[in-house]
Amino acid sequence: MGNKSSKKKKNDKEPKPKKSSSKKGSKQAIVQEAPATDKKPNSASSVPKPQPETVDKSSESSGDKPGTAADVICAATSTKKISKDDFEILKVIGRGSFGKVMQVRKKDTGEIFAMKVMRKENIIAKNQIVHTKDEKNVLERIQHPFIVKLHYAFQTTEKLYMILDFVNGGELFFHLKKCGKFTEGRVRLYAAEIASALIHLHSNGIVYRDLKPENLLLNANGHIVITDFGLSKEIKRDGSTHTFCGTPEYLAPEVLTGEGHSFPVDWWSLGTLIYEMLTGLPPFYSEVTAEMYQKIVSGDLIFPQEMSDEACDLLACLLERDPDERLGADHIMEHPWFASIDWNLLQQQKITPEYIPPVKDASCVGQIDEYFLQEVAEDSIVKKRVLTSSSNTTELFEGFTYQDPGVLKK
Repeated sequence: MGNKSSKKKKNDKEPKPKKSSSKKGSKQAIVQEAPATDKKPNSASSVPKPQPETVDKSSESSGDKPGTAADVICAATSTKKISKDDFEILKVIGRGSFGKVMQVRKKDTGEIFAMKVMRKENIIAKNQIVHTKDEKNVLERIQHPFIVKLHYAFQTTEKLYMILDFVNGGELFFHLKKCGKFTEGRVRLYAAEIASALIHLHSNGIVYRDLKPENLLLNANGHIVITDFGLSKEIKRDGSTHTFCGTPEYLAPEVLTGEGHSFPVDWWSLGTLIYEMLTGLPPFYSEVTAEMYQKIVSGDLIFPQEMSDEACDLLACLLERDPDERLGADHIMEHPWFASIDWNLLQQQKITPEYIPPVKDASCVGQIDEYFLQEVAEDSIVKKRVLTSSSNTTELFEGFTYQDPGVLKK
């Protein structure tokens, strides 16, 4: 058994340091592959120090089907070939560890999409080949109203491309930064939509592992869309994994203590996110990462006076340190805090959100952070050729090509 949750206190909220308001201050994920172990550390002294972004690619397998050399240039079907030349680049709308995300227009239909562009040299340098291919595989097979949809995937010698829904209501991080915190009613709907998506992912054997405001978008109608599946992983129902990965503020105790983790880590992260949306900061936040890790493993969970009893109880159940006792997919919809949610209407996006983003049309970028929009919108040329040959990249990223079957029916 893991450490039980510490005593919950209801107290006046003490002043805490504010997070950076710049996009550069957004929270970054970390990845480190740890060897499996039968030992289960049971003290805060087992908490690791912050680690660099590394992963042993040999420890995980992607399960991709063999591809062909045709993958290198385009996504092919019997009648069409899709490449980067089919899209007009409009704006930069995001940036990640391996590249950037741009708003694009498909030239033949005028449809607006988001194009995620990743440099192979960066992926290879950080040993993230398996995780990158896993992200494409997960998005290829998952269809859910609160999860971003993948339409195409293709590659060139230097880069990988994923064409996704353009979701233009803005990052939850962007809105939370402006508001400071949200009302319980607003948080309740967001949390229910996220929970619905997590239940669907877990039922398909997928653990998400990087739930945070930066990876949550609002669509034009104000509903949640989960994006960025770079740390997601397929595992067996009774299986576990030992990759030290996620974003420090949202890591579950079992990830920090190295005892192996599974689907319950996503419910811990949801509890952390709900707390942050209600109060403005994660429950165990500290500017010193090592201190924050200690708090996650053994610190008291403190609730502000204004938080409702139902919300406090939900958070106590989600932020339970024993993953076997933590609230999850089986009972979360029954919790009293969600009593006002009609889950059937929720799934159909028929519950009107408290906040509707002021977007003019499908191409509007008014809710995108100006930090990104000011960048030059171009698919830059890779000047330094560190990749040895086209055949090598085909081998490394074989099977990356994808085209949504629904496109062919149009």
